[in-house]
Amino acid sequence: MGKKRVMTPAKDVDLSSTKYKREVVQAPHLTGFVFRLFVRIIEAPLIGPIIMNILKKENKMDEILRHTVIPEEPMFKPEYPPQEMEPGVVVLEEDGRPEDRVESALKCLPHYDVAELWENSSASFRYWKIRDYAHAYRSRKVTPSMVAERIISIIEDNGRNKPPTPLLISFDAAEVREQAAASTQRFEAGNPLSILDGIFMAIKDDIDCYPHPSKGATTWMHEVRTVKEDAVCVSRLRTCGVIFIGKANMHELGMGTTGNNPNYGTTRNPHAPDRYTGGSSSGPAAIVASGLCSAALGTDGGGSVRIPSSLCGVVGFKTTYGRTSMEGSLCDSGTVEIIGPIASTVEDVLLVYSAMLGASPANRISLKPSPPCLPSLSSNDNSNALGSLRIGKYTPWFNDVHSTEISDKCDEALNLLSKAHGCEMIEIVIPELLEMRTAHVVSIGSECLCSLNPDCEDGKGVNLTYDTRTSLALFRSFTAADYVAAQCIRRRSMYYHLEIFKKVDVIVTPTTGMTAPIIPPSALKSGETDMQTTANLMQFVVPANLLGFPAISVPVGYDKVGLPIGLQIMGRPWAEATVLRVAAEVEKLCGEWKKKPASYYDVLKAK
Repeated sequence: MGKKRVMTPAKDVDLSSTKYKREVVQAPHLTGFVFRLFVRIIEAPLIGPIIMNILKKENKMDEILRHTVIPEEPMFKPEYPPQEMEPGVVVLEEDGRPEDRVESALKCLPHYDVAELWENSSASFRYWKIRDYAHAYRSRKVTPSMVAERIISIIEDNGRNKPPTPLLISFDAAEVREQAAASTQRFEAGNPLSILDGIFMAIKDDIDCYPHPSKGATTWMHEVRTVKEDAVCVSRLRTCGVIFIGKANMHELGMGTTGNNPNYGTTRNPHAPDRYTGGSSSGPAAIVASGLCSAALGTDGGGSVRIPSSLCGVVGFKTTYGRTSMEGSLCDSGTVEIIGPIASTVEDVLLVYSAMLGASPANRISLKPSPPCLPSLSSNDNSNALGSLRIGKYTPWFNDVHSTEISDKCDEALNLLSKAHGCEMIEIVIPELLEMRTAHVVSIGSECLCSLNPDCEDGKGVNLTYDTRTSLALFRSFTAADYVAAQCIRRRSMYYHLEIFKKVDVIVTPTTGMTAPIIPPSALKSGETDMQTTANLMQFVVPANLLGFPAISVPVGYDKVGLPIGLQIMGRPWAEATVLRVAAEVEKLCGEWKKKPASYYDVLKAK
């Protein structure tokens, strides 16, 4: 008796009485034999559910989901009111040719003297941009086929590492050479398809890229699911001339934030090989950070694009839910996931995004998206738009990080932005963050379990990694009532955030609550469960997934041991242009000096 609590309707909540509560996860950190034994126990018929219920109770999940009366009705996928057009933007034709959208995106970019930078490379490190590759190809300094041979050599050498640390799960040198030869011929004939022609990209292993299988980094998914064609977003990039090098490594089925993968080997952070890349898009982020590819595609259902991008020192972009088609991915039926680009610079993210965008017919009907737009970065419109920018910051949450170096670096970036443009900083309050995180776990977990249940019941579940099986044990403990309660919380959280976005244009936080964690050697063979590290890495990313808002991670510096730190910028629904505009300016203000990763390959100049 006495457990029941009744929530005040969201519209009547007194925000002045809201107190920030730090999340401390009550769960063991296990690796090796003890971890394997733990998984066997929680999968056992009688004792397993008892242990799982104890863990859920200690983390207040039952209190939130089962002992609370939530007055709001459920919201089973994001719902948005009509949005006003952003200022200083270029509208793209969603149904037009991807090549035409890329051309429009190119005109949005600021002036860049490619030839001068190519000839007068400074001593300081910088990543080659897509425009650098295009210049090199057009001026016959190098061909796509020459770059392909350098990439193939590096990947084959990397595959001989002991222990294995593969960047790619599926790779076919002959297929890469064939694509590169076709691109080289187009340049020789003077007919490149777009600025993206000859640009090398990797595709996360849960997105279809024909003829490669989509394993989701499992050992068996390709046996039950055949790839017959490209995913929609991959197809759009291919029409622009992009060369795909293969399927990038990932945390199995996206169910982890570190990138650990005992099946194929764990991808290492290019800045520190003893550290995780972050996940679950571990391979895509590492491939971009190491210089092998200009860009990559990842999926983001719980920060899986932004977390590894932050930890690897590159840019990761999550669009509004439904802005890009999920058709042809393993997570195409979820309500929190998107496919998003990872690149070394904001402008390269912008170019790739312009090619791949386009909502599915079903989402156009249900979500009624605003027209896709890009910021005009090549004119005074950018400065004018930034001058009127209102930046929301929830300071207690912002500062809740593993090391103050993270919040300090992010604050420095915001101070530079305010000083340069006079942006207004506005203190905000976001209630019920713990409830929101719980709703996200229930939502993504229930949706994952629904898609995997037929194969798990068919005997494939025992072939999953131990940390995936741990997650599935938790997900199986959720009831239909838990799922409905989570969707009621989703509506409450949506109300709070839409009210905040009436007062601010973006909400800023660090991307992660910690820099890249060390890989325990005992975790390489069997994986690990470390829910506190997961909570630290997901500290700030959940709202954009549960509520479907656009968000980007942009590098703003390094901690004292040289590990990258990212700033997250989250915008209102369909406001990708505003998010990209702010990110581009933060990059400009903070990106004068970049640290060369320990594992870096210059495949363009082959230095």
